[in-house]
Amino acid sequence: MKTIHDILKLGDARLYEICEPVVESDLQLVPVWVQQLHEAMEDIRRVYGFGRAIAAPQLGIMKRMFYLNLDRPYIVLNPELKDLSKDQFELWDDCMSFPNLLVRVQRHQSLTLEYLDENWEPQSWKVEGAISELIQHEYDHLNGVLCTMRAIDEKSFRWKG
Repeated sequence: MKTIHDILKLGDARLYEICEPVVESDLQLVPVWVQQLHEAMEDIRRVYGFGRAIAAPQLGIMKRMFYLNLDRPYIVLNPELKDLSKDQFELWDDCMSFPNLLVRVQRHQSLTLEYLDENWEPQSWKVEGAISELIQHEYDHLNGVLCTMRAIDEKSFRWKG
């Protein structure tokens, strides 16, 4: 069972790596990875009271995959972000890899997420606001980018508490 202790923490070199695409032969591993992501996210929710999504590299699974659990679970393989809006908004972002730190970032108001689902079927999802921000955050993880690297300025950090 994966827990909060399995989530890579800020400073771990793997968090800064670009992930490899999920290939069709990986599909047999996807349910195992999803279970691990789900378990770790549930533990974060239990301990810190937040968590709507987690990217595979946060558990050292260096694949282009993330898991969202919103109104239902979403398994997102090989995502692409399209139609990024010119309109942006600012928010205090948090991350399971540094759960007590908030970072002020700017994100696109809306986008279209194109991806493969767990059945290797192409999907397209137009999102805005909080879900758009969440998807951008998780997508960044797949490219080795943390929200600390997107801070608006050097004063855009604060402790939760």
